[in-house]
Order: sequence, then C-alpha cells, then structure tokens
Amino acid sequence: MRFPPCIRLPLLLALLLAVVVPVAGCGGTKKKGKKGGVTIKKQLEDAEKESTPDRQAAAYVKVARTQLKAADKSGAKDSLRKAFEKLQGEGDANLFAPRLVEVAAAWADVAEKKQVREALKRAVELAEKIEDPVRRTKVLADAGALYGDKAKGLGDSKIAKETLAKASELAAEVDERFRAEALAAVALGYTRGGLGEAAADMVGKLEEAAKSLEEPRAKAEALAAAANVQAQIGKKDEATALLDEASAAAKSVERMESKAYALLAVATATTANGDHKKALALLKEADKAADKVSEPDVQKIIVEKVRTTMADVEKKAR
Repeated sequence: MRFPPCIRLPLLLALLLAVVVPVAGCGGTKKKGKKGGVTIKKQLEDAEKESTPDRQAAAYVKVARTQLKAADKSGAKDSLRKAFEKLQGEGDANLFAPRLVEVAAAWADVAEKKQVREALKRAVELAEKIEDPVRRTKVLADAGALYGDKAKGLGDSKIAKETLAKASELAAEVDERFRAEALAAVALGYTRGGLGEAAADMVGKLEEAAKSLEEPRAKAEALAAAANVQAQIGKKDEATALLDEASAAAKSVERMESKAYALLAVATATTANGDHKKALALLKEADKAADKVSEPDVQKIIVEKVRTTMADVEKKAR
C-alpha cells in the first residue's frame, strides 16, 4: 500500500535531508538541549517505555549515537544490542526493515561488521514483505549502499551490487508517477556504496523520469535528487543545470506547504553542490512560504526543518 502525502514526508526529500543528532554525554552526564539536562540512564529508561518495538529500537539507536559522541563505545554497543533485539520478533516490515538499516548504520559507526551484516541481512529479508514498491526499493538501496561503503560499511562490492541491482529492477517497474522517487533512492545508493559508474547510469534514468513529471513539487524534488547525485560524483556543471530547473519548478508551486518543502529540497541539493550562498537564498524563500502555512502544527514542522537546515548551511558558508 502507498501512504498518502499528508501522512509521510516524500522519500525524495527524506533522501536529501540530513538527520541532526543531538550531542550528549555518557553515563550520568547530562545532555544539553532545549529541554534541559537528561541523563543517559533516563534516556535508556524512556527508550524502553516507547509504545512499539520499532519506536523502542529508534530510541535506543538515538541513545547509542549520543553515547558514541561522548566516547562511550561500550555503552553504545549495549544500546545497539537492545535496539537489534527489539526488531527480532513479529512486526510490520514497513517499519522494521528501514529501522534495521538504521541499526546497521549505527553498528558500522562502532566498527562491528558482523552485527552490520546481520542487521542488513534481516532488513533485506523483511523488505520482500513490503508491499509499497518505492519503500521496498529504498530499503534495498540503503542496504546496498551500506554493504558497499568502504569507509563506514562493509566494503563488500559484490553484495552491494547484487542488492542494488534488485533495487534497480524494482524501481524500473514502479508506476511512472512514483518512478523518480524510486530511481533517486537507487542512484543515491550506488553513489554512497562507492559504485560511481552505476550511479552515473542510474542518474540518467532519474533525470528522464524527473523531467517527465508535471506536478511542480514532485518535479522540483526529483530534479534536486538527480542534481544531488551528480554533485556527489563530481559533475557540478550538470548538477547546476538540474538545480536551475528544480528551482524554477519549486518557485512555481502555489500551495505554501508544498512550496516550502520543494524549496528546501532544492536548497539541500544546492549546498551539496557547493553553492551555499544560493542555498541560503532558497532557504529564505522556503522560510517565507513556511510562515504562510495556515495549519499551526504543519507550519511548526516545516519551519523547524527549514531553519535547522539554514543554520547548518550558514555554518558551511563561513
């Protein structure tokens, strides 16, 4: 089944946005943040109290990353073991499979390759039960990327190619309306997995799919995803041309919420291409659009995303 836009953030934008992980201490030290100090012990207790296994796993991964930043590698490993355990029972593959990839990525950060391989194997197995082809493609693409990542993942190009080939085949069969979304996931997977030549081939298909889209937001986000891949494989001129098209599409969006998200996607790809000044200009436009969103709860979410990204880009621009 496909999830309606009002429930989920489109995967194209999710592919472009970085996850901001809060910094925290280890053991009984306190985590700094807007909510005040929270000890690691309390964070672990809160993780266990989460309502579902996938939410528990997500919370444990978050604590593990906090522990790792504080050089508490032993504590991080223990938290990740708990996260992995939460995902071993019966559960919704739509939730468990991508969460297992997150656990695998966190295991990679503590250089536990055996655990990375176990989590990825389970994620790929569960992906077969995901009905939504785009979501299934993304899980396979993310898993393939981690398999192939020499610096962070396993550096296993053979399994990476096999997994990404499955993702590529699946993406090619996705309904035309959602094909760019799936192709973007695969193209980025090849790029992150160190398979640049395959990524270059895939981005051509992605560009073709993106340019065929008529809905402005979808077109802007798809073109931004293609530009992001071009930037990562060193083709900055090609990325710039795509970003010009993406920017025009984003600015033509009439609904303020959609316009803000489209501009955010283009800005994120623009800074990936090294043009932080232009990215900031796009983010300012996104902020203006976000301020005009009428629903308070929806407005709060997009404003926070835009301003968090803006702060990150401002640091890079210094």
